[in-house]
Amino acid sequence: MSYIKKPRVRHPGLQKNAIGLTRRDYEGSMSTLCAGCGHDSITAAIIEAFWELDIAPHEVAKLSGIGCSAKTPTYFLQEAHGFNSVHGRMPSVATGAQAANRRLVTIGVSGDGDSLSIGMGQFAHVIRRNLDMLYVLENNGVYGLTKGQFSASADIGTRAKRGQVNRDRPIDPVLTALSLGASFVARGFSGDKEQLVPILKAGIRHRGFAIIDVISPCVTFNDHRGSTKSYEYTRDHYNRLVYADFVPPAHPIEATSDAGDVKSVRMHDGSEIRFHRVPEDYDPQDRDSVYAFIRERQRAGEVATGLLYLEATTEEAQDFHSVQNTVDEPLFDLPFAELCPGAEALQEMQKRFR
Repeated sequence: MSYIKKPRVRHPGLQKNAIGLTRRDYEGSMSTLCAGCGHDSITAAIIEAFWELDIAPHEVAKLSGIGCSAKTPTYFLQEAHGFNSVHGRMPSVATGAQAANRRLVTIGVSGDGDSLSIGMGQFAHVIRRNLDMLYVLENNGVYGLTKGQFSASADIGTRAKRGQVNRDRPIDPVLTALSLGASFVARGFSGDKEQLVPILKAGIRHRGFAIIDVISPCVTFNDHRGSTKSYEYTRDHYNRLVYADFVPPAHPIEATSDAGDVKSVRMHDGSEIRFHRVPEDYDPQDRDSVYAFIRERQRAGEVATGLLYLEATTEEAQDFHSVQNTVDEPLFDLPFAELCPGAEALQEMQKRFR
């Protein structure tokens, strides 16, 4: 973890967003990750997404677990609320933060080891509960901090830097999220900021659980020939399956493709997501067909990226707060008499369980 602060020198001509902040106001400490690490490119995309959405840093809660990915929140939004949790337990802390203050924009950054091994149980249940958060999974196929062992997302046949070949079946976070009922599922590549930023913006604004699996090559332990998570392999097999952009409600909608090539989906806050050049037989709101299409692309040896699935906004699509009937006000804003109404109120509540 780095606590080396960036210099506060600002050029007077830096562009500002609608709330008067520059991109520098959304940065964090100096990165201590390896030069060229895909995680730093994801950090840059996250900074751009929050800046473009005009979200003040202090309105954000950023969380992580353990691993190289867990360092990432240190490098963006230094004025945000942050918590680095125990290995694999970030979703529990995120749930507590959301329950206490639903007004915070919650972003969790995790890795393939943190989410798909020790944290698999927590990953599954935060999806099932449809917690209102953006979950960024930085996927490099190895354990970088412990010198490059295969992670649970390593593909069959991929070769480690020292020559070992993986024979275990991988856990695909996108297919897992789809099967568990995630309401927003996307995949990106750290080397494609043009595609990643709009997906991040849409995920931040989505009400409910939004998962973005980002292929993020490890330049030290998994960027060699024989790896299916390297820069070379990803670029050679990269397929922008579903290109989408995010349109805030205050902006005019100007389609850049023919009308038949654009599919728009309205989100709960009035913003829209535009799907561009979607294959004729691809329906981003049909969970079963999306699952089948991704499996088809995998068999073809392709890495399908883009906003892959988005659940239509309906009354039946309830997020964590709707199910739990949480209060709108942050708990720290409630008076003590409401937080602790006394013994009589407790006795009255307990009658329901007798």
